[in-house]
Amino acid sequence: MEKEKKRKSRKQETAEKTNWKSELLSWIQVIVSAAVIAFVLTTFIIANSEVPTSSMENTIMAGSRVIGSRLHYKFADPERGDVAIFVFGWQCPNCSVIVEGEKQENCPRCGDRVRRAATIYYVKRVIGVPGDVIDIVNDVVYRNGEVLEEPYLAEPMSMGETFHFEVPEDCYFMMGDNRNYSQDARYWQNHYISRNRMVAKVLVEYFPTPKLIQ
Repeated sequence: MEKEKKRKSRKQETAEKTNWKSELLSWIQVIVSAAVIAFVLTTFIIANSEVPTSSMENTIMAGSRVIGSRLHYKFADPERGDVAIFVFGWQCPNCSVIVEGEKQENCPRCGDRVRRAATIYYVKRVIGVPGDVIDIVNDVVYRNGEVLEEPYLAEPMSMGETFHFEVPEDCYFMMGDNRNYSQDARYWQNHYISRNRMVAKVLVEYFPTPKLIQ
């Protein structure tokens, strides 16, 4: 009788250990699957970005988070009026300066060798596509000689500046909706964003106020 009890106890212990290992393996599989799905989503399908400044107000308020479709620009070119996420440049990990364009071997400010640099993404609106001529005269934007209707602007421009831009092939001219407070293509060293740096078309804001972005 005693032997029978011991035999049953051993079987119970073995079953408990097997169940524990099986449950642990199941949780590991769930976590790994979730990580793989998240990686695929954020790498190939969606782009999640924060807009830290007021440059896109009132379309996107400072501190808002938005989601863009990476697939959109895989199958179609950016269009005039799109609000887009794009690669602006990179940030030196040593002196924190933000540099336009492709990562360089050495930081242009501090001169240190750059090993790991954070990619800097911007969110702006597509104003000019390849071949467009953009003129800004008396705070009015002209595209190909015609006044650009811009109902999305936060307020009328009041900078008193004059600019002339001719958008090159395979490039885009980007501006913020809050023109008086936007450090956009007007002021960049290279005024145009190449096609391969256009990451995603912004579709929705999900924080703090869920809404479609147009």
